Amino acid sequence: MNVNNSVCLVGCGSIGTIIAEYLDSDSAFDLSYLLDSDASAAKKLSGKLKSGPIIIRELAEMDDVDLVIEAASQDFVRQNGKAVLGKSDIMVLSVGALADEKLLGDMKKTAEENGKSIYIPSGAIPGLDGIKAASIEGLENVLLTTRKPPESFEDSSYVKKKGIEIKSIKEPMTIFEGSAEEAALMFPRNVNVSIALSLAGIGAEKTRVRVIADPSVERNVHEIEANGDFGKMELRTENLPSPKNPRTSYLAALSAIAMLKGMTGSIQVGT
Repeated sequence: MNVNNSVCLVGCGSIGTIIAEYLDSDSAFDLSYLLDSDASAAKKLSGKLKSGPIIIRELAEMDDVDLVIEAASQDFVRQNGKAVLGKSDIMVLSVGALADEKLLGDMKKTAEENGKSIYIPSGAIPGLDGIKAASIEGLENVLLTTRKPPESFEDSSYVKKKGIEIKSIKEPMTIFEGSAEEAALMFPRNVNVSIALSLAGIGAEKTRVRVIADPSVERNVHEIEANGDFGKMELRTENLPSPKNPRTSYLAALSAIAMLKGMTGSIQVGT
């Protein structure tokens, strides 16, 4: 990407705000448009930015841009990802949507046909460089264990369907075990990272996920275990919440910024 790349940011919540503030300060990018289903959120964010982005209600209202950054929802990716790639690169933060192999395949094909790229930040987990390297030959097993305070799952439809009484959990409780593909569908707001991990490694069906509601933790904890011909890998991160939203990992927003820096930097570190 070149200097003064035009950007449309979709989603003006806590992560979107952190990304917008970075874009507003980096001369390599021109934050041209803001889009949010809540027009008041877009207006509030726009008022904080010196770049004066135009607030739009739908993608059709914008001129062509170099990059669309999705910080909104899996539904936006499902409904618009392919169309965006007809004209622009896209950065996907709600990567859980790509657990749908047909959608992923369609987006990859559209990107290839139009010379566009799909960017997926590492999100709230470390180690994707190592997983990608190991997957070249002989990566056999990958397990992601996610521990979060029980209240993080209060709005989960999966938890409600299973009849799990979140407020009654007094000790660590495994509330889900299955594939990354299943986890992304069951916990669209909690374990998007499982799909980023699976795309870097052995795929969503083979990547295993364990979700634990743990009242003893105050931070969101992600542990990755992987083994194969390369040896064995164990990674752990304890994420502090975003200062703007305690339900959101700060690292997730920072990983998007790191990827943006990599697009325009003169040196690339890691894969």
